[in-house]
Amino acid sequence: MTFPVVGMVGGGQLARMTHEAGIPLGIQFKLLSDTPQDSAAQVVGDVVVGDYRDLDTLRAFARGCDVITFDHEHVPTEHLRALEADGIPVRPGPDALVHAQDKGVMRARLDALGIPCPRHRIVSDPADVAAFAAEGDGFPVVLKTVRGGYDGKGVWVVDSAEEAADPFRAGVPVLAEEKVDYVRELAANVVRSPHGQAVAYPVVESRQVNGVCDTVIAPAPGLDESLALRAEEMALTIAKELGVVGHLAVELFETRDGRILVNELAMRPHNSGHWSQDGAITSQFANHVRAVLDLPLGDPRPRARWTVMVNVLGGDYPDMYSAYLHCMARDPQLKIHMYGKDVKPGRKVGHVNTYGEDLDDVLERARHAAGYLRGTITE
Repeated sequence: MTFPVVGMVGGGQLARMTHEAGIPLGIQFKLLSDTPQDSAAQVVGDVVVGDYRDLDTLRAFARGCDVITFDHEHVPTEHLRALEADGIPVRPGPDALVHAQDKGVMRARLDALGIPCPRHRIVSDPADVAAFAAEGDGFPVVLKTVRGGYDGKGVWVVDSAEEAADPFRAGVPVLAEEKVDYVRELAANVVRSPHGQAVAYPVVESRQVNGVCDTVIAPAPGLDESLALRAEEMALTIAKELGVVGHLAVELFETRDGRILVNELAMRPHNSGHWSQDGAITSQFANHVRAVLDLPLGDPRPRARWTVMVNVLGGDYPDMYSAYLHCMARDPQLKIHMYGKDVKPGRKVGHVNTYGEDLDDVLERARHAAGYLRGTITE
C-alpha cells in the first residue's frame, strides 16, 4: 500500500507538529529546512536542507511529493506558480497565499468582499502618514511593512510624522492603519479542503505580550453568541472567496462598540490553534493534513468546556527538562509540547495546554506550568 508524501516547506515548530499529526495516518513527510537543527528537521526522516527562495531548490525538493504545503508564508509567489506549472499541487496555492504574504493585497481584497477592517491605506512617506492621521482621529497610527512581518516585527505604533521614518527604510510599501480601540483580540480558525468542505473551530481569545501571543483561551469567554457566529462566518467566507486550502487563521479585534475587525490572516497552522492539539476532537494540524490531501475533515468541536494554551518562552533558565518533575506531579492532566529549540530569552520554545470545567483553575494551571518551565515561578 502506498501512502502519499506531503512536502513541507519550512522546518519550524508548525512543521514539527503537522508531521506529528500525520504519523497515525501513515502519511510520509518530506521537509525543506534551512538547517539540520531546525525544530522539524530533528524529527522528520526525509530532510532536504536548502533555501526556499531558490526555485531550482524548490523544484528538486518537490520531486516525489504528492502535495506541497508550508509552515510559513515566505516562499516567493512566482516560485509557487512555477511549481503549479510543473504539475505539483501547492496548498494553499499562490493566488490564495499572496493575501497572507502581502498586507496591502489582503486589505484590498477584504475591502472588495465587504469584510470589516480597520481604516487603512498604503502611504508613501512620513508626510503621507500625517495626512492619513488627519483624515481620521489623528495619531497614534499603526504602520506595517506589507511583507515579512510576524510576532510584532515589521509593525510600528507612531505618535507623530517624525516617528514614522523607520518603516520606510525597509524599501517595501508601508500600510497605515488606524489604531483600533479594542477590548481584546480574537481568532477564528477554519480549515477548507480542495473540494470545498470546511470546518470552523470555536472562536478564541488571544492575549499578547510585547506583540507576541502569550495565552489563548478556547472558547473566548463572554463572547456574545452573535459575534462568535459572525466571526466564524467571516473566516469561512474569506477561506472560500480566497480559495484557501488548508488551515486559515483570521486574527480579529473586538472593538469597544461591539464590532469585529480583521487584523491579520495566516494560511497555515497558527499559534491561536495550538489549544486544539489536546482540546479539540481533531486538531488544527490533523485537519491541515487532511485538507491538503483532500481527505474528509475531522470534527473541530472541543473536548472540554475550557482549554487554555500558554506559550513557553525562553528565559534565563535553560534546563527546562528538570522542571518536568514538578509540573507533571502538580498537574497530571497537563500537556507539554516542546519544540527542540535552544533556549533564548523571548523565543517561543514550547507551549502547554490545560483543560477542564472551571476557567480560573484552567488558566492558573497553564500559567503556573509555563512560568515554572521558564523559571519565572519557582514553587
